[in-house]
Amino acid sequence: MRVNGWLLAGGLLSALAALLHIAIIFGGPEYYRFFGAGEAMARAAERGSARPTLITAGIAGILFVWSAYAFSGAGLIRRLPWLRTGLITISAIYLARGLVAVPILFIRPGLADLFLLWSSMIVMGFGLVYAIGTGTAWSEMSPRVSRK
Repeated sequence: MRVNGWLLAGGLLSALAALLHIAIIFGGPEYYRFFGAGEAMARAAERGSARPTLITAGIAGILFVWSAYAFSGAGLIRRLPWLRTGLITISAIYLARGLVAVPILFIRPGLADLFLLWSSMIVMGFGLVYAIGTGTAWSEMSPRVSRK
C-alpha cells in the first residue's frame, strides 16, 4: 500500500496546528492576542483563569485526533474506527470554518479583520487537503480492503 500524500500532509498540518495551540498556552496572554483568540481570552489568561488553558488544550486534543485520522487514512497507522466518516466530517468542519469569512465580508464587512481573513484561508487550505486526500484514498479506506 502506498502512502496517500494528501492525507499525510493533512495530518502534518493538523499536528502543527495542535502544537501551535499548545505553544499559545505556554506563551500566555500575548500569544492569545497575537493568534486571534480575542481580548476576553487574553484577559482571562492574565487573571490566571483555567478557562483559556482548558479551551485551548481541548482544541489541541481535537486537532491531534484529526491528525491521527489523516495518518490512518494515509496508510501510516492502523485503520481507525469510522475512518471514512471521520475524514469527511473533518474535511467539512475545516471547509465550513474556512468559509466563515465569506458571509461576514458581505453582511458585516466591519467585523472582518485581517486575522479572520488569513485564518479562514489557511483553514480552507487544510479542508481542501483533507477533502482531496479523502477522495483519492476512498477505495483504499474501505473496511473490506486489507492493508498488509
